[in-house]
Amino acid sequence: MAFQDIIGNSNVGSLLSSIVSSNNILHSYMFVGPDGIGKSLFAKEFAKLILNVSYDLSNHPDFMIVSPEDGKTIKIEQIRYLQEKIVEKPVACDKKFYLIDNSDTMTKEAQNCLLKTLEEPPEYAIIVLVLSNENKLLNTIKSRCTKIIFHPLSDEDMEKYFLANHKQVPSKNILKMCGGSIGKMVLLQNELDLYEQIDNIINNILQSDIVDVWNNSKILYESKDSIYNFLDYINVILFDKLLDTKDNKYTNCIKIVEQTKRKLYSNANYDMCIDWLLLKIWEEFHEEYCWS
Repeated sequence: MAFQDIIGNSNVGSLLSSIVSSNNILHSYMFVGPDGIGKSLFAKEFAKLILNVSYDLSNHPDFMIVSPEDGKTIKIEQIRYLQEKIVEKPVACDKKFYLIDNSDTMTKEAQNCLLKTLEEPPEYAIIVLVLSNENKLLNTIKSRCTKIIFHPLSDEDMEKYFLANHKQVPSKNILKMCGGSIGKMVLLQNELDLYEQIDNIINNILQSDIVDVWNNSKILYESKDSIYNFLDYINVILFDKLLDTKDNKYTNCIKIVEQTKRKLYSNANYDMCIDWLLLKIWEEFHEEYCWS
């Protein structure tokens, strides 16, 4: 895969290519941008250019990836191992490439440990930190890295990806829910029918009796693990309707959804929270049934 084969952020691909072709490669970079937009793919292609290989880097002796071993944090022991390896001279190339993925999950101890290497890296070493939240990094680390910013993909790029992989175009609400992140779209792709059910619940709430609304909202009551994603999607639907109608009732409904999130975060009874959510949204459009 080359940069031109990665969807989105073509300007970054051009920049990285010019860095290598001009032999103006620095020792440390930060690839910063939202999750799921291809930052790690760009980092690996950058490594291939620098190491002058076209094949998979998994077993390349001069390439190493550091990522959260437990899925949560990068620990100091992992950075210490990187430091042990980085002092070894390159084996197959004249450079060594280290990719620290999800580097914003490094513990403070790990970051302080890495700082020593960033201050005095071996002349042959390139370190790329891939992350979404730079606020979690120490300023001393950020000051020693050249920042390259990645942006969310456009709807056109998202549709291009979806057509290539699924032979269909996603709805505009699904595109908004993904927020320009292919990674998020990949997670959603197996649940598209569930999101269609959410669409139906919100669309039908305007003309249905509240008891029917509760009875036909089984997906919300049974999806405790996905509820925050579903609530976000409900707000996408409501905001779209607000833009179309300019009806302030949709603004109130968005506030109701946010209140529901807060109730759930505070460990309120789950089913009662969903009951309340649907009732309050329903009441916005059926004022004649509300208490005066």
